[in-house]
Amino acid sequence: MADGLVVASGRSHRHVGAIADHLLRSLKEHGYGRARVEGLPHCDWVLIDAGDVIVHIFRPEVRTFYNIEKIWSVDSGHRAAV
Repeated sequence: MADGLVVASGRSHRHVGAIADHLLRSLKEHGYGRARVEGLPHCDWVLIDAGDVIVHIFRPEVRTFYNIEKIWSVDSGHRAAV
């Protein structure tokens, strides 16, 4: 899958798009220009797959709706049965 996962928020469609654009330019400048991108036209949720790192950039409402942090969190209160 990936070695790292980054979850970030922008304040608006424009802000999410600007963050994604800045990150994509920086990745390209550092030799990672083959990153795959999803969601740029609408900028509600932009996913950037840079290989070893996957970046999710959300508008706050969309981030709350999908609650992606819960998918990746570890619930210390539950243990697997042995």
